[in-house]
Amino acid sequence: MDYGDKLFWLSVVIQRKYAQICAEFDLTPSQATLLCAIRNEPRQMADLAASLGMTKNALSQLVDRTARRELVDRAGSAQDRRVVMLSATPTGKVLAEAFYAEVRKRLPEIARNLDADDQRDFERVATAIVDTSDLSPPTSE
Repeated sequence: MDYGDKLFWLSVVIQRKYAQICAEFDLTPSQATLLCAIRNEPRQMADLAASLGMTKNALSQLVDRTARRELVDRAGSAQDRRVVMLSATPTGKVLAEAFYAEVRKRLPEIARNLDADDQRDFERVATAIVDTSDLSPPTSE
């Protein structure tokens, strides 16, 4: 297997672990990602679509499904009526915080068979990849 193959299979390992945690919280991976992206602060729908790599229409459909579960709310922006802000409801925030804590705890398990030095290297490389990516996470942690 070449490097591209290894990266493909690494993405499968990560996605599988993430999907398993999502299922335990009765969330689809898309709903979980959405909730985590807005758990700390409201975000503009357009910015969120770009950050998540989704079309505005696909995000709107995801928000509709998640809003039916009373996990997210849409609101107009006070500064610009054309801007739609998305935030977690109180129930959504509690769920997002619990889910996110579980992901942070369990996702590193994918590297559990590496020795301590390799785990540190993996963390360093993963951090560098995310920090230099075109993701635009919210400013607060």
